[in-house]
Amino acid sequence: MKKSVKILWITVLSITGFFLLLILLVNFRIIGSMPSMETLENPRAALASEVIAEDGTILGKYYQVDRSSSDYNEISKNVINALIATEDVRFYEHSGIDPYATIAIPFYLAVGKKRGSSTITQQLALNLQADNTGTQRASNIIKRGFQKMQEWLIAVRLERNFTKQEIITLYLNTVPFGDNVYGIENGARTFFSKDAGHLSIEEAATLIAMLKGTNLYNPRRNPKAALDRRNTVIELMQKNDFITEAEANAAKSKPIVLRYNKIDHNKGLAPYFREVLRDELKDWCKNHKKADGSEYNLYRDGLKIYTTINPRMQLYAEEAVAHHLKDLQKVFTAQANIKSGSVWKNWQSYVDRYMKESDRYKAMKDEDATDEQIKKAFNTPVKMKVFAWKSFTEPELNELDTIMTPIDSIKYMRAILQAGFMAMDPESGEVKAWVGGPDFRYFKNDHVSKTRRQVGSTFKPFLYCFAIMNGMSPNTMLPNEPISFPKYNWTLSRNSEGSVGGSISMAGALAKSLNLVSAYLIKQLGPQAVADFAKNKIGFSADIPPYPSICLGTPEISLYEMLQAYTMFPARGIITKPIYITRIEDRNGNILQTTAPEKREVISENESYTMVKMMQGVTGPGGTSARLRFRYGIQSEVAGKTGTTNDNTDGWFLGFTPQLLAGAWVGCENNFLHFSTTTNGQGANTGLPIWAYFFQKLYADKTLKIDDKATFAIPQSINSEFYQNFEENYKPPAEADDQGNGDASDYIMDVNEAEAEADKAAREREKEKQKENKDKPAAPTTPKAAYPAQPTKPQ
Repeated sequence: MKKSVKILWITVLSITGFFLLLILLVNFRIIGSMPSMETLENPRAALASEVIAEDGTILGKYYQVDRSSSDYNEISKNVINALIATEDVRFYEHSGIDPYATIAIPFYLAVGKKRGSSTITQQLALNLQADNTGTQRASNIIKRGFQKMQEWLIAVRLERNFTKQEIITLYLNTVPFGDNVYGIENGARTFFSKDAGHLSIEEAATLIAMLKGTNLYNPRRNPKAALDRRNTVIELMQKNDFITEAEANAAKSKPIVLRYNKIDHNKGLAPYFREVLRDELKDWCKNHKKADGSEYNLYRDGLKIYTTINPRMQLYAEEAVAHHLKDLQKVFTAQANIKSGSVWKNWQSYVDRYMKESDRYKAMKDEDATDEQIKKAFNTPVKMKVFAWKSFTEPELNELDTIMTPIDSIKYMRAILQAGFMAMDPESGEVKAWVGGPDFRYFKNDHVSKTRRQVGSTFKPFLYCFAIMNGMSPNTMLPNEPISFPKYNWTLSRNSEGSVGGSISMAGALAKSLNLVSAYLIKQLGPQAVADFAKNKIGFSADIPPYPSICLGTPEISLYEMLQAYTMFPARGIITKPIYITRIEDRNGNILQTTAPEKREVISENESYTMVKMMQGVTGPGGTSARLRFRYGIQSEVAGKTGTTNDNTDGWFLGFTPQLLAGAWVGCENNFLHFSTTTNGQGANTGLPIWAYFFQKLYADKTLKIDDKATFAIPQSINSEFYQNFEENYKPPAEADDQGNGDASDYIMDVNEAEAEADKAAREREKEKQKENKDKPAAPTTPKAAYPAQPTKPQ
């Protein structure tokens, strides 16, 4: 053998031996990061966790990469054919490595052409490496060489352990389709709003075309390039006999028609709910372990969280909030002190604080800008986008491109009215709708469970309920007179709308929300006893101080907790904790947790029914919620209560029908931003319309089976006649609108002054009585009606 030939053979054999040695070292994980066999048999591609609504639709996702998973039979054959025709035409013939394609590489390189040789199985191997080790495709030629060896070995192992169907399914579940969307199911839903099993030839080809360049061939960003590449994929499908020439021509003749719907946490249904749920699920993951002892990862483990949210009710709730706030904001913005900005005169410290909390301020500080430079920048008009009401059915339109100073934008955005709304089944506790604010893109604070505000007169039903439990009845006549609490240096001289004097039934006093009567009741029952009832029996977690002013609703409580407490009225004395998660499953469908209602009996069935009937008076002709009937046309059986706090800062309405309980709160983030008149700021004008718009939509949608003819069930032990004529004891001239409750400081006065006012009021009543007797006919032919034939319109 010639020396040169001998050297050649030694070189070839040495290279081959070295190559085989490397293969063995990589295979046995001595060098490199070769995944274990266990990892390959149980691939753990990161999956987005899904929030699923009551009807099975996806409300939203939590993810680092937005990935979904499908089974083979859930993927259209068009997708599989397009993938094989484009990426690996000999997929069913090789065992992980395509020898023809591999051998052909040097010849293509010799003529200056670039050609990929990776099979679908090899590409899957690379994807699994990225998911399990974080390793991405290397750019260094040596590192890429080691990586290629690993791909070959993994590909062979995959082929040994999985069927071809399983490999192609796993591949389609791991590849990206642009816009941070992973997995064929997710790609189909994002770009075409349909599941992967129903993709047409042209739609499947559009998605597979993106695999060659997720940005370059993204039909949303580059429609022309995407169309050309799609047609190339269709031609390859025809060339490899997956479709006929006629089918190819028909598919290529069609334009790309997108129905783009990427789930964005800032958009879509129930964003406030999903954010509250996210925080709860993070805690859940910390406290629950997988079989290997590790914690669940909300963003990678593909959890399925089944919720009670009804998508149609949620949509109606969001539209109801937007519908009312859109109109109410106009009234609020037109208010003189808001329009001129004078409301901020005494609150400059707040403006300074919000400025320092802004991203603009922090960015300038990071760039070492001086205070003078920052001040100048914040007082210089610039182009910006701010929230502005334009539509209550298309929230994405509620933005305004404008020019204003950053300081003015802070004041503008703080003066946007906020709202919270929640609807639930009082019997089961299932939450059906949750709206935490006007627009999650701009206002992140949730006003259902995360915000506590003074509750105003919505607290009064608990006081009246306690009175019922202590022997009073709806027909008990109570004094509507000034009342003092010397121990607390607190005197109440008149009702919030100015009325005083006479007596009225307890039912009538609740319907009209008379503060004097509430104060009388808490004096008789004792502030400490009422506070204990609220804390220990009802179970409020909020602070309920044992002061007389709690009868006017001074405690600060969340809407969520108020609705939980209100369940005891329609649910026959039982408080039911709201639930919004029914079960949690892992990625394989194994149930990790189920949720059952938590119930506590607080009052008797008779006592709860008594309260229901009294609270129906609130929505009657003489009640604070009368406009529910004559303005919004709600004629079903409704019980509830309005609430308005000091200076019209907070407006509330909590109401329920025999089937559903819902409540609304309206106000600004800052207490000093409020309506200047009770006509505009009372709960009947701020919270109640949201409730009314919501129920109008529910009753119109017969598929929801919310019956406007449903009635409250009468307990068998009750004589219903006892509850029929509460309004006969309503005594004019109390107003039919809730005029606000105030707090203790608004009603404090000198005791002597209170006695003088009481004496004056008594003398005036005596004069009126004498005049009535003087003018009274000797023998009236008809009895005087307690009310006019037609109810007067609340002011």
